[in-house]
Amino acid sequence: MELELVARLEGLTTPMTLTRFSPSHAAEDADLVREAQRGDQSAFAQLYDRYARVIHGVLLARVPRDDVDDLVQDVFLSAWNRLTVLRDPAAFGGWLTIIARNRATDFHRRSPEVVELPPTLEARDTTAERAEALRLLDIVRSLPEAYRETLVLRLVEGLSGPEIAERTGLTAASVRVNLHRGMKMLREKLDR
Repeated sequence: MELELVARLEGLTTPMTLTRFSPSHAAEDADLVREAQRGDQSAFAQLYDRYARVIHGVLLARVPRDDVDDLVQDVFLSAWNRLTVLRDPAAFGGWLTIIARNRATDFHRRSPEVVELPPTLEARDTTAERAEALRLLDIVRSLPEAYRETLVLRLVEGLSGPEIAERTGLTAASVRVNLHRGMKMLREKLDR
């Protein structure tokens, strides 16, 4: 059934994904969340370790690189402060991802207008390799959201396809499709 659904979705121009955590992953999250709700900071630290790279990738796909680390901390602080309002502890990963996406939206609402410097102006500490990496990140950020997030989680954060699926709640098939299509779009943009 999952393959049929993916096949149907392939004809859509907008990527569509299903959120489905494995029962064991969701159960582990739920146990850690309940412990954290009772004030166990080490349980929340385990949740942080589980999701920090995912949240970093979600934010990196949406906001300037220099602001990502602060926003990651902000997302987890917000989650810690609001943990008691989480109704379904097994939904922690999706809830946290929504907080991150909302924080990125808020960031853009509050950000002052920035004037871009000419691309020919080179910073003193910029190496060719670093400049190329930033150029590639800009190209990845220009891709549709589903591909952008999945590619950043894979290429920048180093998560495997199954890890991306487990931590974001996407199906493994959706991750494979998003990575395949995203890489294809990335190659096309790089060939231009």
